[in-house]
Amino acid sequence: MYTIELINYIKSPVSEVYQTLITAEGLRSIWTRKLTVKADIGFVNQFDFGEEELTEMKILELVENRKIHWECIHSDEEWVGTAVTFELTQKEGITSVVLKHSNWRELTEYYQWCNYNWSMFLLRLKNHCENKRA
Repeated sequence: MYTIELINYIKSPVSEVYQTLITAEGLRSIWTRKLTVKADIGFVNQFDFGEEELTEMKILELVENRKIHWECIHSDEEWVGTAVTFELTQKEGITSVVLKHSNWRELTEYYQWCNYNWSMFLLRLKNHCENKRA
């Protein structure tokens, strides 16, 4: 199994970053405008990227201001069965976000493309949280 693992540092309180990652308002600002999300364990978040099928992520774990854990239950076949986690820590006014997209079965071109897109996701998250406070 393979894992995409990235980190970014955001000059924003951890609570702001966490709220961006668990709310419709926040995720609309950084990922896709068409979505259905609810911050409840067991809920299946739905993300519409304008493709044939929705991407569905089941919420497995929410630890306020510390961790978010999703399991992909419906999407591109390479995503199904993978897990996405966000691990958050704050130190001296900086929030670190470790994003892991794990359980990839193969290192494919799609894996590489998703690696790039998760990097862009983290950049949008950083820009959103830092500019919201400005």
